[in-house]
Amino acid sequence: MTAAQAAVLAYAVVSRLAYAGFVGVALRRQERDAVFTRTGDATAGFRRFRRSAAVLMYNDAVAFILLCVVTPSSFASPVSTGMTIAAGLLLIVLGLGVKLWAARTLGADAYYWHNFFVPPAAPQPVAAGPYRYTANPMYTIGYLQTYGLALVLRSWPGLVAALIAQTAILIMYFAVEKPHFDRLQAK
Repeated sequence: MTAAQAAVLAYAVVSRLAYAGFVGVALRRQERDAVFTRTGDATAGFRRFRRSAAVLMYNDAVAFILLCVVTPSSFASPVSTGMTIAAGLLLIVLGLGVKLWAARTLGADAYYWHNFFVPPAAPQPVAAGPYRYTANPMYTIGYLQTYGLALVLRSWPGLVAALIAQTAILIMYFAVEKPHFDRLQAK
């Protein structure tokens, strides 16, 4: 790995940790101290949070794609290149398809954790769309496209970054998002 590739890997890891870390800390602070909504209405506070989260999320996506692009063919596949590309493309389609299906099922607000700002009157677990088959399609199956892109480009650092990205978002989910939803349901 060249110094430039190592720098892009570091950028990708830092970008993911900044994104998942900011979202986790910001949502926890919103839930405990209403940091985004104490001086204004919930809609304005949500918009402020969403803008910051979106910038970090888009930066994270660009960093990951850049990492895969600058580290192509960094592992030797035990199968043909065509098979690796086909498997990667299948993962991309499956991951993006499930993520879009889950987002459509939940609605746009859920994608940016709207319930931390405007709690639903009677929160219930979702049992429609991909949620019929798995409790968290966004952070599980919905991350297959990251592994897929790394496979298409045969990027070993991309595979590592995909695992780090999924692990970071799952930690945020189990530490912040799921306990919040459990508390909402208990009310």
